[in-house]
Amino acid sequence: MPLIEVRDLKTYFYTEDGVVRAVDGVDFTIEPEKTLGVVGESGCGKTVAALSIMGLIQIPPGKIETGEILYHRDGKITELTGLNPKGREYRSIRGNEIAMIFQEPMTSLNPVYTIGNQIMEAIILHQHLKKKEARKKAIEMLYAVGIPVPEQRVDEYPHQLSGGMRQRAMIAMALSCNPSLLIADEPTTALDVTIEAQVLDLMNGLRENFNTAIQFITHDLGVIAQMADNVVIMYLGKIVESATVGEIFHNTKHPYTQGLMNSIPSLATTKKERLIPIKGVVPDPFEVPEGCGFEPRCPQAMEICKTKIPPLKEVASGHLAACWLYE
Repeated sequence: MPLIEVRDLKTYFYTEDGVVRAVDGVDFTIEPEKTLGVVGESGCGKTVAALSIMGLIQIPPGKIETGEILYHRDGKITELTGLNPKGREYRSIRGNEIAMIFQEPMTSLNPVYTIGNQIMEAIILHQHLKKKEARKKAIEMLYAVGIPVPEQRVDEYPHQLSGGMRQRAMIAMALSCNPSLLIADEPTTALDVTIEAQVLDLMNGLRENFNTAIQFITHDLGVIAQMADNVVIMYLGKIVESATVGEIFHNTKHPYTQGLMNSIPSLATTKKERLIPIKGVVPDPFEVPEGCGFEPRCPQAMEICKTKIPPLKEVASGHLAACWLYE
């Protein structure tokens, strides 16, 4: 039984310049205690899909047009798209059973409150603990994520912590209520490589210790290789490929995924080879191509790609790709 099922989700933004189809009919599942990697360039809809699950789409200009987000819990199914994002039931789920780590902790943490107060707020709200017990729990969470001297750090402000420690504090806040799903939106983008490795190891360990599923959003396939069990590749609001992490790396099907793979430096080769970048940029969201969204940049594009959108179909066991090459 999956933890989260997303079916034909369409999240649009209505602006003065036109409609932005940020998420345009995606389907994926998140399994309990597993990590789903969501990969794609900036502007492909990864974060908007996560915010749709969290019920954090700003209305207006945003709106979930169609689709279902089914949350399986306690033997019943809750359709999140049918709830009021500001209602009591959604608020009891958000931050408690489904938590999110945002991309830049300095903009997500409130600069005028201590780290401890911000963690305690979620604990008091959802766990209904008294202030003294909540403070003790906050210190325990800071210790669990590897922050030294948590008894001192709990009373410090965000600007007093380094980037890596702020990210750990965000993880502690997200995990303070022991959520079923943790959504991590590029949590290591602003960190140097050594701190990044520590945070990734920390998240893998916490997933096992807290039995938490993770939706890991990134543009870095190297991180996905280390973190994910299953992977979906997004481009221009759609899923273009979906498979297990081993299948994605060893049996890549979609030209876009192949382009992402070719642009990664490899330590296995001894030759001085140039990386092969993907030509062009993601199209303007107001001028989406009529057919396949990747057609203007695809080295294997055909005539049909210009006029018809390829369906997401199975090209190998459990491996889906949206490309006319496999028709």
